[in-house]
Amino acid sequence: MLEIQGTQFLLNGKPFRIFSGELHYFRIAREYWRDRLLKARAMGLNTICTYMPWNLHEPRPGRFDFADMLDVAAFVRMAQELGLWVLLRPGPYICAEWDFGGLPAWLLANRDLRIRCMDPGYLPAMTHYIERVGRELSPLTCTRGGPILMVQVENEYGSYANDKEYLRTLRDLLVRVGFDVPLFTSDGSDSDMFAAGTVEDCLAVVNFGSNAEHHIGRLRAFRPNQPAMCGEFWCGWFDAWGKPRQGSASTDSAKDLKWMLENDASFNLYMFHGGTNFGFTSGANHHGQYEPQVTSYDYWAPLDEAGRPQPKYWAYRELLAAYQPGGTNLPDVPPAMKVIEIPKIELTESAALFEQLPEPVQSASPRTMEALGQSSGMVLYRTSISGLESRTLEIVEPHDYAVVYLDGQPIATLDRRLNQTKVELPAGEHHQLDILVDTFGRVNYGPRMHDRKGITNCVMLGRMTLMDWQIFSLPMDRDQLSSLRFTTDSVDAPAFHRGTFELAETGDTFLDLRAWRKGAVWINGHNLGRFWHIGPQQTLYCPGVWLRKGANEIVVFDLERSGRGSVSGLTEPILDDCSGATRDPS
Repeated sequence: MLEIQGTQFLLNGKPFRIFSGELHYFRIAREYWRDRLLKARAMGLNTICTYMPWNLHEPRPGRFDFADMLDVAAFVRMAQELGLWVLLRPGPYICAEWDFGGLPAWLLANRDLRIRCMDPGYLPAMTHYIERVGRELSPLTCTRGGPILMVQVENEYGSYANDKEYLRTLRDLLVRVGFDVPLFTSDGSDSDMFAAGTVEDCLAVVNFGSNAEHHIGRLRAFRPNQPAMCGEFWCGWFDAWGKPRQGSASTDSAKDLKWMLENDASFNLYMFHGGTNFGFTSGANHHGQYEPQVTSYDYWAPLDEAGRPQPKYWAYRELLAAYQPGGTNLPDVPPAMKVIEIPKIELTESAALFEQLPEPVQSASPRTMEALGQSSGMVLYRTSISGLESRTLEIVEPHDYAVVYLDGQPIATLDRRLNQTKVELPAGEHHQLDILVDTFGRVNYGPRMHDRKGITNCVMLGRMTLMDWQIFSLPMDRDQLSSLRFTTDSVDAPAFHRGTFELAETGDTFLDLRAWRKGAVWINGHNLGRFWHIGPQQTLYCPGVWLRKGANEIVVFDLERSGRGSVSGLTEPILDDCSGATRDPS
């Protein structure tokens, strides 16, 4: 078992340092877990760290999912089988550049609810989730023969609020559900972050991306009688749509890793392997401007999105080799997974979105996606403006990308990133107003996390509030896709386009979307994620295990492109092309 004795960790009574790397089971195809874990061990790590996303594990209140890619207990047991310990970060909030920081969208259906505090509407839902986490994983703590060494309380709470009663309540809840191992908090080294984010009877660890000596020094000054540990050593960074790529392939971060190795500090590399924000799971930041994050979570990590070792991997491995217990040699690095090219795939059938709408909800005013019981996808709002002569249309707080149609014809787009909310309608008699709202991730960090989707306030025409709406929920899920009726006729955007292709062999590939505009892609029913021509990401990673020898199906939804196109598979991703970023979407 793991104990804390002064400034040391003791594992089964012997001094121990945590050499950890972050990788998230829910961002990796389950069939690849073993490969990624073996590569962690081969780089010299003795521990892996993972978050748990509440919104995936409880997509509807009381309906839990721990199957397939979400079988976290199987992931933890596999880590132990391969000689790795585990740090568990169950949330309930995880940040992680993940939609709503891992909190479930259904919380936002309650307009009065406040998150991450002692709010009486939030606490029962949070408690129910943590109790289920305890049932799944407390049998796997190191005190019971499992690999879980420590469990985190909340996440970077000092960057959000100062509700100490909430932190103590969560700390005690984790103990009550069976996590009888050391608990820890994780924060930046700012004095206010330490003051607000830490709690009694929990180890404090510090997060940073450079200048290890400075930040570990601040931690040691704050908590001089505990082990020094970096909870997140940011060895790369994440990307946002329309922005140049962040981070770099540089191995300069090895200098800080070397300092920690030489100065008795434990660490967790964030990320060891980033993986992919499959589906509609990526989050967003909002620091004065809304910045939605891309589908790839490559993060410039030691392993790329397809699990291939990068220069950082080899630089870190060389350092860690000298710090293995008893001078043991590192295992061989497993070979890279197969990556294949796929020739051009022609999409031959289409289904126009507006021609296959579900039954609408009638409402006096627009309702948010969450109020409709929907977590992701799009919402279509429809009303009549017959007889109204005002020309200035204002959508108050559209979240996040609105396409405005008059009598079935698109006339404008409004992009939340650019603070666009108004459009001048063309002169003439108009009857039907449609507003199709496409969504990005909910804000995952900071004070703006109550980020509801759709039209979150009202629609104004001149000084008049438009009323009497039909609202169509478009979750873009498997149920919606399975009900589509495709035709070989040409259709107008927005539309789904379908094609089939044959493969003699399977392997990972990167689908080239440079000829498309804005939408999402499904392969054999798996949602690979969002694409957008503004970049920087121009390809979507497809795990080879989601492809089949023989016949395969691809569906591309494009919000803006009317004609059918083609898709091909590349052996390398395109993650740094912002050539379309300067285009004004209006």
